[in-house]
Amino acid sequence: MTHKLQLERPLRLIQITLAVLWIYQGFVPKILFQSSAEIAIWQAIGLELHLAKIAVALSGLIEIGFGCTFLIWQKAAFTHQLNILGLSGLLLLIMCTDPLQLTTAFNPVVMNIAMIAISMIAIQLLNLSKQQA
Repeated sequence: MTHKLQLERPLRLIQITLAVLWIYQGFVPKILFQSSAEIAIWQAIGLELHLAKIAVALSGLIEIGFGCTFLIWQKAAFTHQLNILGLSGLLLLIMCTDPLQLTTAFNPVVMNIAMIAISMIAIQLLNLSKQQA
């Protein structure tokens, strides 16, 4: 097996993992069950309840769409760079709007840092893959 093929398997796993995580995060707590914590974030920004619920659903659709990009553009470092930027921004947003969320189990710090690290590894693997070509 060539080095390039050895790099493709972990890259594929990373792409699928990030896609599943983003799609799950967009669908389950934002569309299917409309998490009260998600609604509270939008209300903290200044939206009334009915608009906050719409914003939660729309952000869920955006997250689902972003998750799909990992399946569509499997060799694009740009999606991982956006992932790192977006997750960092979302973490800052939570720090400003609801810092108590950072003290709970499986909180945004844990999830976001893990997903950022996975994207950083993907970028390194993509760079190695380009060097092998």
